[in-house]
Amino acid sequence: MNPSISKFITKTLCDHQGCLDLESLNGIINKQFTVAESILQTVLFDHGKIAIRAGKQKAAGIKGLSPDSLIVAKTSLRLCQVKNGQCSQCEHLHVCKFLVLGKCKFGFSIIQAIVSKDLTEKQLFQLLLQNDPWLLPEVCSHYNRGNGLHGSCKNNASCLKLHICQHFLEGDCRFGSTCKRAHSFKCNEKPLFQFFSQENIENRSQLYRNRFIIAAQELQGDAACSAAPQAVESPPRLSLDSKPMSDIDKNEICLFFIRRKCRFKECARVHWHLPYRWQVLEDGVTWNDLPNMEEIEKAYCDPRCDKSTMDQPLPAMTLFERLSLKRPQPPASPVVDFMSMTYKSSPVRRLSTVSSVSKPPTFILTTEWLWYWKCGSEQWLEFGKSNAEEQVEEQASTTSPMLESLYLADRDGVVPFCVGNQQYILNFKGDLGTQMYQQNLKYKTKREVRRRPRFVSAEEVNKKLQSQSSQSQGSSTAESFPSHWDKIDPPDYDYKLILLSKSKEYDMIVTLFQRTMPKSKINTIHRIQNPFLWKVFQWQKEEMMKKNDGKAVNQLYLFHGTDESLSEAICEQNFDWRMCGAHGTAYGKGSYFARDASYSDMYSRRSKSQSKIMFVALVLVGDYTKGNSSYVKPPPKGNGKTFYNSCVNSESNPSIYIIFDKQQVYPEYLINYS
Repeated sequence: MNPSISKFITKTLCDHQGCLDLESLNGIINKQFTVAESILQTVLFDHGKIAIRAGKQKAAGIKGLSPDSLIVAKTSLRLCQVKNGQCSQCEHLHVCKFLVLGKCKFGFSIIQAIVSKDLTEKQLFQLLLQNDPWLLPEVCSHYNRGNGLHGSCKNNASCLKLHICQHFLEGDCRFGSTCKRAHSFKCNEKPLFQFFSQENIENRSQLYRNRFIIAAQELQGDAACSAAPQAVESPPRLSLDSKPMSDIDKNEICLFFIRRKCRFKECARVHWHLPYRWQVLEDGVTWNDLPNMEEIEKAYCDPRCDKSTMDQPLPAMTLFERLSLKRPQPPASPVVDFMSMTYKSSPVRRLSTVSSVSKPPTFILTTEWLWYWKCGSEQWLEFGKSNAEEQVEEQASTTSPMLESLYLADRDGVVPFCVGNQQYILNFKGDLGTQMYQQNLKYKTKREVRRRPRFVSAEEVNKKLQSQSSQSQGSSTAESFPSHWDKIDPPDYDYKLILLSKSKEYDMIVTLFQRTMPKSKINTIHRIQNPFLWKVFQWQKEEMMKKNDGKAVNQLYLFHGTDESLSEAICEQNFDWRMCGAHGTAYGKGSYFARDASYSDMYSRRSKSQSKIMFVALVLVGDYTKGNSSYVKPPPKGNGKTFYNSCVNSESNPSIYIIFDKQQVYPEYLINYS
């Protein structure tokens, strides 16, 4: 009976704009069937077909769901994005996109034979519209942050994304009519919905709400599938580039901006001159910088400190005070409470550069996090170190880098370790130090654990930048870089574009390009020589080889088409999927690379001279599996302990590769063509 109930629920939801509250859905089901609660629960918690947003009413009945919980129809069906005639018979639907949106100028259906048994055409289109990320115009993430009229979006006139409050679309904007973001589609005069039918235009709010409910469930499911680590002998190296965009955008400081000027005009990361930034949300809307930021950071780096120490200097004593021998009390000064992360009762946040364990040693000014446990009334000891004064001579079997790597992998995990003959577990229970603890398995005693950064002053930042510059200028490149590269004069963070003439190298790129683009004319081919990116790429290859038992890592030359305005930033800083154009997210939220130049050509935009550009990148694809729109990193393999390196559109005949860690990519050639 389950399949028939499941199909009925999907059809019913699609007939009601893709979503119903549980109470209404139950009422419709009860008119047609008598269904046991256990069967209905099984159907509703099939995450491949249903997404659920919990309601606010009192929970009851099916697995604690409230009557106002929203039930959304879900599917893995997607439209094929490859041009007609160029797809090698993939499993996606080969249907006109404009037919699904509601305004195909040819006006006929070509899919009745495919779906007439289960869904009507209208039901299928509803299902696709709220599930396929390629169909709905993307909400501009830059518009949804920053204080300007258009947030931090600097290209409002030419921006092809939707300028509307994302929280409004999700149904949880707490500012209501006072929100500075648009709460109406009418505020968007761009022709983003010109191919939508009138009915779909009227249902846009519901479509986006459903889409966000589905996306939220997919992200939760992806996080849940990561198994807790079983050992701490070899900590995994993780990339924060694989995190959801919301975490990155709000909390990560751009490393390139600290070192020099970041070339991404709309960088997703925070631009700040230090590897940390303390801010307070006093008005409930805008984050403002706190005064005495370096003093706050210094206090926070001390695991003994629960609060910042911002005492004001005492004023000079008056004559009366001298004669009366009375000393005035120091003026009360507001402090940052690190335990509650508040300042004068207002929320506080600490922005930071990426964790040092997630980047190669080549990166400077990453944040080194240290892990401490409380070994006395006022004593805190770093994991992996001994303390003779506190009679703690034996070291813990785990260290700060190990714990940091495991913490980034699973922030709710539990880590076993030992000190001498004693066995312990360490519980990660969130970001605040008071919520973390270690417990002795034999005696059940608990000790508080804190995660604090190593302090770096503004003066030290400048010294590191100067040291890096002098080292790179005086370094030898003979051993580190390909022998066919031209001599590298600039520092490590610069790059050179070397114009290629007729040679084997030139002919190789021409052959790759013209295999699927025989009618296009190649104007120039440049080799990109970026010492810094090359070192990072080689480091990543070595790390992947270590995890592959020393075996060679599968690497390919792949194409990536984009706007010419982004070429300089990519040459210097590599690909960033948030910046390098919308290639869709059908197989995951990462950078998309193609086997065929003809596919990447769809994403290359003509310049004023009517030419286009396309990158040829050397990509460490490694072990891959088929992607999914919910992925923000490759999924785990069957054993649950190791992960794939990349995702593809088809395991049997891959033509599109999705890379979630840009360290697996080196942008090697830049083609200008027409």
